[in-house]
Amino acid sequence: MLFELGRVIATPDALNALQENNIRIAELLIKHVGGDWSNLSDEDRLENEQSVKNSWRILSSYPINKSGDKVWIITEADRSSTCVLLPKDY
Repeated sequence: MLFELGRVIATPDALNALQENNIRIAELLIKHVGGDWSNLSDEDRLENEQSVKNSWRILSSYPINKSGDKVWIITEADRSSTCVLLPKDY
């Protein structure tokens, strides 16, 4: 675990999308705290590496189906909370 998640919350749309696609939120959270940030550019991956070291906000993006839909996981800089959401919820 590279960092603490804090309180984990999720938007209703994200929970519905994960359920519809048979994806367990716990599996994505494990990837997120382990540094598997999935669908990020090289620049965003480097930003996350710096964010872990400097206590900045951390973003992961995971595909949830073949249509290209994705879910984001964002951990706040102070590590007080982590939110699972769809990009449209941002």
